[in-house]
Amino acid sequence: MPGLLLNTLRGENSGKRPIWLMRQAGRYLPEYRALRAEKGGFLALVYDTDAAAEITLQPIERFGFDGAILFSDILIVPYAMGQNLEFLAGEGPKLSPRLVDHALDGLTAVPKRLSPIYDTVAKVRASLDADKTMLGFAGSPWTVATYMVAGEGSRDQHETRAMAYRDPAAFQAIIDGIVDVTVGYLSGQITAGAEAIQLFDSWSGSLAPAQFEKWVLAPNARIVARIRALHPQTPIIGFPKGAGEKLAAYARETGVDAVGIDETIDPIWAARELPEGMPVQGNLDPLLLLSGGAELEKQAHAVLDAFAGRPHVFNLGHGIGQHTPIAHVEDLLRVVRAWQHQA
Repeated sequence: MPGLLLNTLRGENSGKRPIWLMRQAGRYLPEYRALRAEKGGFLALVYDTDAAAEITLQPIERFGFDGAILFSDILIVPYAMGQNLEFLAGEGPKLSPRLVDHALDGLTAVPKRLSPIYDTVAKVRASLDADKTMLGFAGSPWTVATYMVAGEGSRDQHETRAMAYRDPAAFQAIIDGIVDVTVGYLSGQITAGAEAIQLFDSWSGSLAPAQFEKWVLAPNARIVARIRALHPQTPIIGFPKGAGEKLAAYARETGVDAVGIDETIDPIWAARELPEGMPVQGNLDPLLLLSGGAELEKQAHAVLDAFAGRPHVFNLGHGIGQHTPIAHVEDLLRVVRAWQHQA
């Protein structure tokens, strides 16, 4: 039988609230830190199927979250498209060659780089209880493109935004390539056992409205339509971080089944403006979880109450911070579970 999370993503408002947290498998967990110290760097962990599956399952075993999110990275797609990928200590991910000065068609695709990820999905799904949902994911084309063009993350995505204005045809080719690989990648995850998927558009907030329509709405709509044709029963969550007032257009025009909202969005506004009945995911500030205390409980209740009238997946507005105390996560779980029981 489908669990609470999957049923909620399919539009059921039972009065109970499933919970999972973005980046729930990661550095705030001592068991993750121990395994990483034993196994080595981040990319080595992603490509060690046994280790990646263990990491994916660690927060489920510790906290009993309703969903397990695949331990991987959005940059696996450009890695499969032929860019070199490194994770450097203290510097973050680096891709080369940079597409700001290197043609996309100069890359040699390495599709076999996706296969170990599917093995991880299958291994995790086989280990999960039936009422837990296996979540796959990919980066959305705009966000992935910002890394491919600049070779690394940046504060304002200046080089990528400039390229999109200067040479829209070349940039469109990059977006089209990402769309094609992402559809195959997500379909492979679903075939391997992912029961719902999330599209992360972490840098969507850096775009002007016309560019948002061109590089966020349109490519995500293409991915959603193609995945739905292949896997009509699989819910798709879209998470356009920083979209602000453009969130409602994203929810209407991309075709996603559910929308994730970041901590800058007023949940009362979102409950009013988003399409009626659409499942919403979010949106507690990760810093509240880091800080804990009475304010954490107060604001968690505010989020829960705001979305009481529609299907709602409780989550953070972005990823859990690495210094977040385990006790604060346990406190949050008690709040969410108690609210469910009172509903």
